Amino acid sequence: MPVAVLYFAGARDAAGTGRETLAAAPGTVGELRRALAEGRPALARVLARSRIAVDQEFAEDDAPLRDGAEVAIVPPVAGGAPLFRVVDRPLALSEVIDAVSAPGRGGLVTFTGTVRDETRGRKVLRLEYEAYVPMAERKLAEIGAAMARDHGAEVAIVHRVGVLAPGDAAVVIACAAPHRTPAFRACEGCIEALKKDVPLWKREVYADGSEWVGLGP
Repeated sequence: MPVAVLYFAGARDAAGTGRETLAAAPGTVGELRRALAEGRPALARVLARSRIAVDQEFAEDDAPLRDGAEVAIVPPVAGGAPLFRVVDRPLALSEVIDAVSAPGRGGLVTFTGTVRDETRGRKVLRLEYEAYVPMAERKLAEIGAAMARDHGAEVAIVHRVGVLAPGDAAVVIACAAPHRTPAFRACEGCIEALKKDVPLWKREVYADGSEWVGLGP
């Protein structure tokens, strides 16, 4: 059975397409990586810095690849119930606060990540966010479950995709627990895990060009 390969962000630019189909599955993820890179130097450079997900789970290069799998090339990232969503609309902090508030949760910590108007001395005109949405929402839910296990906190995370202007909210997070310390720790843990494991990317657009964050010089 054919294997579907999905490309996102800088990987899509390098491949020149968002999706391609291989007639047969290579034996392993590593063999797939080498096959995709062959004869495509721009894509090879991105693949060397990318993770590969198989059926919405990250896979090591020695993992076997089944026929009919859905493979996603996941470049370095920017970065359900009760509330883990990726949306294409303005965000409201109240939606995550409402999702985790309860009489027994006396500590409630929130985080709002907004678009800056400058980065490394360059004026930012806008950000363009994209995501591998099904996997991103699944990973957000896994982060929430980990924070519940490690800190006893209820978590809600909503991330926006699309075109955002300076000052727009890109992500809102709320963490609630019986006491303030686990709520603070859970919120910080959410931010760090989101930047590492969730397939979300952002392109910074400047007056003199643009750059995918994580794939710059």
